[in-house]
Amino acid sequence: MNYTLYDLALFGLVYSFLGWLAEAAYFAVKRRGFYDRGFLSAPLVVSYGVTALLLILVLPTLDGLPVLQFAFCTVIATVVEAVAAALARLLTPTVQWSAAERKRAITGGKWGLLASLAVGGVCYLCYLLVHPLLLVVELMIPALVKMIAVWVICGLLAVDFAVSVYALRTGGRAANERKQRSGRSKLAAGVSNFVWRRLSKAYPGIEQETAEDDQEHKLVFAKGLCWDKLIWVFFLTALGGDLIEMCWVRLVSHIWMSRSSVLYGPFSFVWGLGAMLLTVTLQPLAQKADRYVFLAGFVIGGVYEYMCSVFTELVFGTVFWDYSHMPLNIGGRTNVLFCFFWGVLALVWVKFFYPLLCKGIEAVPVLLGKVLTWVVVALMLCNGVLTGLAMLRHQARPIQPRPANQLEVFLDKQYPDEFMTRRWPNMRQVD
Repeated sequence: MNYTLYDLALFGLVYSFLGWLAEAAYFAVKRRGFYDRGFLSAPLVVSYGVTALLLILVLPTLDGLPVLQFAFCTVIATVVEAVAAALARLLTPTVQWSAAERKRAITGGKWGLLASLAVGGVCYLCYLLVHPLLLVVELMIPALVKMIAVWVICGLLAVDFAVSVYALRTGGRAANERKQRSGRSKLAAGVSNFVWRRLSKAYPGIEQETAEDDQEHKLVFAKGLCWDKLIWVFFLTALGGDLIEMCWVRLVSHIWMSRSSVLYGPFSFVWGLGAMLLTVTLQPLAQKADRYVFLAGFVIGGVYEYMCSVFTELVFGTVFWDYSHMPLNIGGRTNVLFCFFWGVLALVWVKFFYPLLCKGIEAVPVLLGKVLTWVVVALMLCNGVLTGLAMLRHQARPIQPRPANQLEVFLDKQYPDEFMTRRWPNMRQVD
């Protein structure tokens, strides 16, 4: 089915609310009380909404393959939960979450696999039984009502998100109570105190790092798992991954072919984002036996490659790789051999390359590292935005050859079809 952006946004909000209800019910039974487990003050757990949206878009491409659909539900739900936990730490670097956050299935533990399978089963049942009912209800809502509701709710959530992050970054509950009693920033301190009380109840043990600990983090550039380090992981692996693919194609096909994801430079965003994903999700397994890291990389890498193929097809109407001619492929989007490669890469990355890369990144002077990081962010962002616009115009050009505005005039002149075909010789358009 063709969903509009408002349809997808509405489904994401509904499933975020249903996930919040499910967690509230679970902890009401477990702890015999009400616990708001959402990061936001609103009754929403966004990770459930994100999981639902990914499944809504991916599972229809696996129709007739229930075992694979169930496996995708399990992997996607588990990975989204792990990424959500990492984002909570990245957005609130001065908060100690380790004693408070939910036990993520991917971190291991006695019931890790069973919990993942249970969550995957629930997601699959929701897709089969709940989503068709929601789809019927959603189709009855006028488009204007959906548009207004999505904009209003998302606007409120943006404010809620900003307030929650501000509260967790600007001082703990005790500090906010002192500010409130002293009359300084009374409103801000009151709001921050409310957020801390709610999260302290839902996540016992959450606390603010001391000033000494915060100062220690500032002495080393990109210490630990932080935004700066992830940006450099993305940049370096996007560069290295593109070079690896070029050499692989040269070895197999005896030709030099651009494998870049963007208009300028040898950068493969698929590799960069994949390295970030493996870094966030597999770090808890770094000290475990090699087979666990390999198996996790095998599964997560395969699902990630499949979803990248679905994304480019849905958004840009293009296909950049097709493995239909290879044995044991899944819809031509990935195959067992490449999943094996993902497992090997994950093992080598977690056990060898990432620790070495961490040492190299953290050795950079703080000021120089910060400046270079912002330069990389600006360049990659501009490169990515231009690439997206050029892709969309390339897709629309056969239907609307005449440019409708100055932006399309610029895109037609700078990035004509000949340029796009030369840049991505394997790219083909789909209906």
